[in-house]
Amino acid sequence: MRVVVVGASGNVGTSVLTALEAEPSVTSIVGVARRMPDWRPAKTEWRTADVFRDDLGPILTGADAVVHLAWLFQPTHDPVTTWNSNVIGSMRVFAAAARAGVSVLVHSSSVGAYSPGPKDPPVDEAWPTHGWPNAAYAREKAYVERVLDIFERDHPAIRVVRMRPGFIFKEEAATEQRRLFAGPFLPQRLVRPGTIPFVPDMPRLRFQALHSLDAGEAFRLALTRDVRGAFNLAADPVVDPAVLADLLGARRVPVPATLVRTAVAAGWHLRLIPASPGLVEMALQIPIMDITRAREELGWQPRHSAVDALRAVLEGMRRGAGMGTPPLAPDSGRERIKEVTTGVGIRP
Repeated sequence: MRVVVVGASGNVGTSVLTALEAEPSVTSIVGVARRMPDWRPAKTEWRTADVFRDDLGPILTGADAVVHLAWLFQPTHDPVTTWNSNVIGSMRVFAAAARAGVSVLVHSSSVGAYSPGPKDPPVDEAWPTHGWPNAAYAREKAYVERVLDIFERDHPAIRVVRMRPGFIFKEEAATEQRRLFAGPFLPQRLVRPGTIPFVPDMPRLRFQALHSLDAGEAFRLALTRDVRGAFNLAADPVVDPAVLADLLGARRVPVPATLVRTAVAAGWHLRLIPASPGLVEMALQIPIMDITRAREELGWQPRHSAVDALRAVLEGMRRGAGMGTPPLAPDSGRERIKEVTTGVGIRP
């Protein structure tokens, strides 16, 4: 099987390549990235392309399967740019895959595609996917779900799988995630246990996480098993203020959600942090997912707990960890200065 992984150099993409390296039925891999990585995994040849601008046909020619992961989180102050890359770019990938005659398309959707829902009981894959309108990330993920609805109708011979993971972490992605969500002014020493004084105790602050390597394994299974449709992906336990407080060695303090949103909004408007207030709203609105289908039909079982995944990314932030791809480049003073001089939350 020849597999093309679009968006192969980021947090999830590098883990997908690692999982596919060990899969005997995968004979060759094409990793597509906007910038050429130094990392050279087995079976993989790298190709550079921008999904919004470049001709994807030659890259996908001869592929048996396409895994689509490419997604821009920034610039958070320019939703047109992220829409073009994430929505129009996804449409261009899907169209190129159909023209290339692939038999399998696996797309990385997200818990963020789901409409607001309950934190208990968990919801299955039939829950509506209309996103949260105040968050560009959720709007775009939800729109691509509608694009895939039409794609599946028009291309019934292509086996389409939609993965809907919770928040994905690993140590090597820590610098990227610090840059995308916290920005350059987060001190590395602040993420040490006992240095964060408190965790906001909000009733709807409950979310799911998983380790990137477990996400990579789920994508491998989706490629190699005869399955279709959507799969929720997450590890236990559900992360709530009590779990966060224990992990960080902090105490819980009741804080109104409006206060947290106001603080994030102020930081975002002042260009001090890249994460938009809409992302905070989304995190409080998204439902808790039932992952029964992934366990039973994919045979997927996460090897790491949600706490393991969070602990890994925190350790990575403390060490400035990364790896040899442009999105996952390790932390450095020079890079932080560049984040400030180019504009926090602006670099795509």
